[in-house]
Formats: sequence, C-alpha cells, structure tokens
Amino acid sequence: MTRLAPLLHHNEQFARDHTPVPLGLPTARLVLVTCVDHRIDPATVLGLRPGDAPVIRNAGGRVTPSVINDIAYLAFLAESLLGATGPLFEVAVLHHTQCGTGFLADPEFLRQAARATGVAETVLSASEVADPDRTVREDVERLLTSPLTPATVSVSGHVYDLETGRVTTTTDARYPERGGTTGVRTE
Repeated sequence: MTRLAPLLHHNEQFARDHTPVPLGLPTARLVLVTCVDHRIDPATVLGLRPGDAPVIRNAGGRVTPSVINDIAYLAFLAESLLGATGPLFEVAVLHHTQCGTGFLADPEFLRQAARATGVAETVLSASEVADPDRTVREDVERLLTSPLTPATVSVSGHVYDLETGRVTTTTDARYPERGGTTGVRTE
C-alpha cells in the first residue's frame, strides 16, 4: 500500500459527483503563481474551485523564465483557441511568510544546498523568499517588464501570512506599459 492509497479513496468519492469543466477562460479570469509549500493550498486560502484559475507552483512562487513562458502560452491559447479579446486575465503573484526558501539567504546554507542538489547557487538563490514583500514586488516587475507578457494581461502582487491566514495586496494590478507579444520563449 502506498501513501497515496487513502487519497485515492477520497478521489473515488470526488469522482462520484464530478462534473468536468470544459476548456475555456478561467472563470475567475486569474492565473495564480505561488509556492509549492504544503502549508499553502490556494483553493482553500482563496476559495478556488476547478475551472476558476490555473495555479503555477514552484519553490518560492518566484517568477522564472518558465513561469513567464507558461503565462505567454496561456494568453496565446486564450486568444487563438478561445477567441478572447481585450483584457485576458490577471496574474496574481502570491508569496508567503516563513518560506523555506528563505534559508537560501544564508550563504553557507546556500552552498550546502547547491552541493546536495547539484543545482547552481545562482539558480537556488533566485528562488529565495526571505522578505516576501520585497520579492513579490520584484516578481511583479519582472513580469511587467518581460517582452513576453502580453499587454492584455495585468499583474498583481500579494503576500500570504501563515500565522494569520490573511492575504494582503502589496502591488495593485497593472498592465505592462509597453505592448508585449504572446509568443513563447525559445531559449
């Protein structure tokens, strides 16, 4: 028996009442970028249901080239396959307090993590979230200034406080100041 077995039992219960969600724009017109931390369940914290919003998760919830590519692709799908026009969706970047990537701010821990994982220190360091108010603002700017972020996509920044359960907005939704493309990075 695997550790997934009890969850598969829950899945059987879920499948009994399941109604598939057709392909379309997310009903919340939102794409959420957040951390892989198991203490954060975006569906629970924000009340999301299937079909409401794609959730992109990585260590620290950082905006990486891969995240930017995913957002560009989602915008392309919305425009090309679904015929969406005008404002497509908001990308909400959500960092959190007490993030495990905060340990990467310690140079010795960073060196040890790089040796143990085989991941370059520069790559690991880029995922660090010791000050979520600062890093979420940095990531919002990274998205807003990327040439791959379409002008039809707004970006906002938020911080989830693990102690209180509250999400606060650090950066209101804004659109890129110059037009982007909806192409996917090939590098």
